[in-house]
Amino acid sequence: MTLDELKSGKILLIDKPLQWTSFDVVNKIRYSILKKYNLKKFKVGHAGTLDPLATGLLIVCLGKATKSIAQFQSLNKEYTGTITLGATTPSYDLETDIDKKYPIEHLNKQMILEAADNFKGKSLQTPPVYSAIKKNGKKLYEHARKGETVEIKKRPIEIFDFEIIQIDLPEVRFRVKVSKGTYIRSLAYDFGRYLETGGHLSALRRTKIGSFDVNNAMEIKDWLDEIEKI
Repeated sequence: MTLDELKSGKILLIDKPLQWTSFDVVNKIRYSILKKYNLKKFKVGHAGTLDPLATGLLIVCLGKATKSIAQFQSLNKEYTGTITLGATTPSYDLETDIDKKYPIEHLNKQMILEAADNFKGKSLQTPPVYSAIKKNGKKLYEHARKGETVEIKKRPIEIFDFEIIQIDLPEVRFRVKVSKGTYIRSLAYDFGRYLETGGHLSALRRTKIGSFDVNNAMEIKDWLDEIEKI
């Protein structure tokens, strides 16, 4: 792999580790290239943010391939994960502490399966207040951390498939295929609200972006080993 080959454009499929931000991955890859080739700058970008508490497929574009980022961002995505029922958090996931608890004794398998079916199709979704969407020049999570209340505009989304894999209350494991712009944290929150139990996302893994599959992705260590051998 020569520098010219990297500059002409390369796409990396990375399996993002837990606790890393998407920018952590980008910065690590960029630094490895700068160091290897003694450069001051090099274009690296990712095509779709994953939260630090999520793992899985991240498309990283190098050199001229960064021009394709918008194209990759528009692709449908598939995830597996876990919704924990009976409690909510302000961030809709484990980034923040539980703020309310609800009974779950009334729940049964049929109710949960019917709830999943209810979410299939097109709808308007409210993004989490703990997100990077900008409002009044600031990211929503910046407003949230200051205790500021802001109106969040709903966004059109589509859920193509929502399969319940396993029920072990309070945990519900699922697989979901969604359109661009869908927040799985919001889906977890809305799912709990529909069941009148509250809910939050307790695990998430992105498995596919369009036809790209996490099974074909490398770990950060694999990339660092590869570039070191050049």
